Formats: sequence, structure tokens, C-alpha cells
Amino acid sequence: MVKIKEIRASKLNTKKFIAEKIKEIREIVGDGRAINALSGGIDSSVVTMLAHRAIGNRLLTFFVDNGIMRHQEPERIVKLFKRMGVKVQVVDAQDRFFYALKGITDPEQKREAITQTFYKDIFGELVKGSGATCLLQGTILTDIDETVAGIKRQHNVFEQLGIDPQQAFGYKIIEPLVQLRKDGVRKVGAALGLPMSIYKRIPFPGPALAARVIGEITREKIETVRTATAIVEQELKDVKAFQYMAILHEDKVTGIRDGKRDFGFQIEVRCWDSVDARKATPTKLPYTKLFRIAKKVCKKVPGVVSVTYNITSKPPSTIEAV
Repeated sequence: MVKIKEIRASKLNTKKFIAEKIKEIREIVGDGRAINALSGGIDSSVVTMLAHRAIGNRLLTFFVDNGIMRHQEPERIVKLFKRMGVKVQVVDAQDRFFYALKGITDPEQKREAITQTFYKDIFGELVKGSGATCLLQGTILTDIDETVAGIKRQHNVFEQLGIDPQQAFGYKIIEPLVQLRKDGVRKVGAALGLPMSIYKRIPFPGPALAARVIGEITREKIETVRTATAIVEQELKDVKAFQYMAILHEDKVTGIRDGKRDFGFQIEVRCWDSVDARKATPTKLPYTKLFRIAKKVCKKVPGVVSVTYNITSKPPSTIEAV
């Protein structure tokens, strides 16, 4: 395995980095076509703009609507990138992802099901249909570190696990951001002219909301955590934190509604202070803020009777639950 030389954000020359990566993408793709998946997160957005500058309309950009994204995410991202001159095609793959996740409760098996559905099934077909030979993706150094260390299998790490994407999926994967961590990617995003709403956006996991449901993934559970996520993100948007989220627990808990016992769901809120996600500490949120979130979630998210706040640092906890 080739050791990756990290470029720290404090040492990053964004102009030089962008020029080098544009040249690298052009050399690898040659006269052919490449495709990429845009999720709207900072990593995939930066890769999209780098590749767009490198090969223009020979880049085919897809938003895979897997049914486990945030509220109205496909529409918002398509409009935003259209304004920047990038055409984004939406692929409706909701049924395929929910079918692949049916009955699975183990965290690693869920991540593997998403990986196989995304890379082998969805993008395998898109590559063949488009005639592209390469897939660009936003793998960063922290993804690789956590996967190699056995902490958590990130869905976009292959070579470091001895997997040859060309052999496994039928196409080459280009990863322009593997030398960077999240703070470095943000600097590149700003230098590329991405709007602050993108390059300052809180991180979002590759397995999307599936990483925030403990236990089996169902459409109903995803809708529950999606609604809770929208509330948490709205309430914490002005907090200077690295990341914040809602987690849906598996077991139901006893609550009281309309004066009667009610077995309902429990939502766990997490909010983190961090620089690059390698280490993180829970944000010291005001009690009044937490109380407001709990009240709003229990009122507006059907079936929820309990809201908790995670106060464990990473390590031993991790930022995402699954």
C-alpha cells in the first residue's frame, strides 16, 4: 500500500493544489469521459468543480437519489450547481437501496450493502451506459485512516483494503482529495469559488441517513430521522460547531402522551467541536437550546417521546453512530 503524504491545511497552497489536480485529472481521463457522484457535501462538491474545470462537458455529474438523503436535497443541489454551470442528472435509486438494506442490522454490513449498490450496481451501469472509464470521488485522508485502522469502514475506500476498483467494478477511481483533511478541503472549496453554504457546510456521511439509524433501515425510520435532522440543523445552524445531527435509536422507550403510556422512539442529538474529525469533543450547548430542541422534536416528529444529548468525546465515541 502506497503511503499518502498529507498536506496540512496550514501548509496548503490552494492555487498550486488546484492547478496540479486539474492537470492530474486531464492526464488520467485523456480524451475520454469521466463521471462523478455529487451528494452536495463539501468533498463531492469540490471534486465536481475540480473535474468541471479540468474536462468541462466530458464530465457527467450524477446525484444518486438513494432515499436516505436530507429533506429536498436533490432539488436544492441540482439548482445550486446549475447556477455554477454544472449540469447534474438525478438518478432515482431509492427502491434499489432500500431493497439492499432490508433485514440488515449490523453496521458494517449496512455500509457494505450501500457500497455494493452504489459502486457495482448503480455506477457500474452508468459507466457502461456513458462510455466513461473513470469515476471521480471525494475520498479524504480521514476516510482512509479510519478504514485502515478498522474503526469504521468508509464506503469510498478500496485500494487501501486491497480492492482493485477496475477489477471489482469495471472502472478506475480518481481521488483528488486524498492528501487533505476536512479543513484543507474547505480551503480548496473557497478558492474554487464555491458558495459559503457549500464549503462551510457541516459534514454529511457517505452512507447518508443510514449512518444515523441504529438497527434495520426502513423508509419510515429514515423519514423519522430526516425530520429530526431538519429540526436539529435549523436549531444549531448558528452554533460554531464542526458537525451536528440526530440519531434514531432502535429500541422504543416508555413515554406519556395525552395522559396515557406511549411506547415511542428515542432521538439522540450529537454536536461536535473538531478541526479534522480525527478527534472531537461534544459542544457545550446551553441547556435552553437543548430543551428547545427536545420539545420541538417530540412535538413535530411522529412517534418520538424522548430526546437525549451525547456527551462522550471521540474517542471512545465516533462522530456518526453507525
